[in-house]
Amino acid sequence: MEKIKLTIANDTFNISTDDNLEYVAQLGEELNGKINDLMASNSRISVTQAAIVTALEYADSAKKSENASENLRKQIQEYIEDVARARTDVEISRREIERLNKEIASLKAAR
Repeated sequence: MEKIKLTIANDTFNISTDDNLEYVAQLGEELNGKINDLMASNSRISVTQAAIVTALEYADSAKKSENASENLRKQIQEYIEDVARARTDVEISRREIERLNKEIASLKAAR
């Protein structure tokens, strides 16, 4: 586990992480930017309020991403089921064609 020091809203945080340090630093910079932007846009908002609003935005984004990925999983599952049905239909059609070809050959031989 590695350690990284992040500065967010003028507070320093020592974070232990197994993630890539550059990635964690990027997250910290993004979070710091969002909180600072909120505070700059509204002089009456406290750091805590800005942090809560930012957390809600991230939670909303995460939830929407989860829902979107679940919808994609369902869609992929439906496609897989459609492909399986199509393969079954192809096999049934192939057998029917084979049966009809044999019937045609038998009728031609009976002439």
